[in-house]
Amino acid sequence: MELQGIKQRFDIIGDDPALNRALDIAVQVAGTDLSVIVTGESGVGKEAIPQIIHQNSPRKHGVYIAVNCGAIPEGTIDSELFGHEKGSFTGANETRRGYFEVADGGTIFLDEVAELPLSTQVRLLRVLQSGEFYKVGSSKVQKTDVRVVAATNVNLRHAIGTGKFREDLYYRLNTVPIMLPALRERKGDIYLLFRKFALDFADKYKMPAIRLSPQARELLEQYRWPGNIRQLKNVAEQMSVLERERLIDRPVLEKYLPVEGPERLPVLNTVGSGQGDFISDRDIFYKILLQLRQEVEQLREQVQRLEGNPVHTQGIFHRDRENGLASPPPIYAAESIVPGKISAEDADYSPVEKEAEESQDVPLSIPGVNADLIRKCLLKHNGKRKAAAKELGISERTLYRKIKELHLDI
Repeated sequence: MELQGIKQRFDIIGDDPALNRALDIAVQVAGTDLSVIVTGESGVGKEAIPQIIHQNSPRKHGVYIAVNCGAIPEGTIDSELFGHEKGSFTGANETRRGYFEVADGGTIFLDEVAELPLSTQVRLLRVLQSGEFYKVGSSKVQKTDVRVVAATNVNLRHAIGTGKFREDLYYRLNTVPIMLPALRERKGDIYLLFRKFALDFADKYKMPAIRLSPQARELLEQYRWPGNIRQLKNVAEQMSVLERERLIDRPVLEKYLPVEGPERLPVLNTVGSGQGDFISDRDIFYKILLQLRQEVEQLREQVQRLEGNPVHTQGIFHRDRENGLASPPPIYAAESIVPGKISAEDADYSPVEKEAEESQDVPLSIPGVNADLIRKCLLKHNGKRKAAAKELGISERTLYRKIKELHLDI
């Protein structure tokens, strides 16, 4: 069957070369019994590929079952897939047929296959190798003839490296890999998909279809679409229902598109950094701490200006002893506070103030303060320690301590 016919039958929009290649592979392998694994980001439409394979295969008159492996609790997944005998566990009041028994002669689509527990992966591997399986609580081998198509949005090679996915199962499933491109890689298809969704929702809700201004269309095609086709469809539906004006301009569209950027928390992508897939929790904590420190210091300066007090920039947790003004409670950074006795040098500081001052030593604004840097900074300011401390981004008291620790003769 020609690709255009496939697209019309399965309601697929777009003419991107990578999409056409994926559909072409699906049609080519449909007549075989080879295992197929479909990969791609969440929301790209992976569920269409197994349906195309099944409907164009000799098994098209057999049963087709789609299983979301991530939605089934670990304790019941084996029973769902392979069935169980009566009395095999609490609540097993009768014998039950599993999906592999029901789909004998047909096709099973295992979505989110990377979510399968390792014990279930062993059972699945045996089915793929020999067509044999055991029901839970049974010692009798059963046979099944099932075509398996799997899908995942997880990097299975990485999952193998972390011990979450069996390598032998990966190679058994990966006989024919099909990769679906992300929506941002199909820029020419984005507006076509949007128009399709807009017309569908206009018909569904009995209203005129929304349209985009040229500026809004430009934004639509430039946006990254992390949720892919699913996100685009949701945006089209929201605007169709919520917007009174049928012509959507750029500012209106922007309201429906979450801001994308590396500063977004809590998950920060560090691709190419060599530090793993995601930034560490400690780095995230430090970024939050720095942001909070800056906000509190700005707020404190505003309050002091309103009260006619001089603005202190020594540290955001400094106490104004003359006026009795107390700053907000300190925010503690990981590993920045070491319990111990208060020395004579610190006797005029309360424990809370000392801990707060110590928390400023976390290298958020500068990587560290060494002897050469302190010496140059003091020379720059003609020995004025208050000015030097301000430029270094530390409190004056901390600068005194650094001078003493580093034995600087200044």
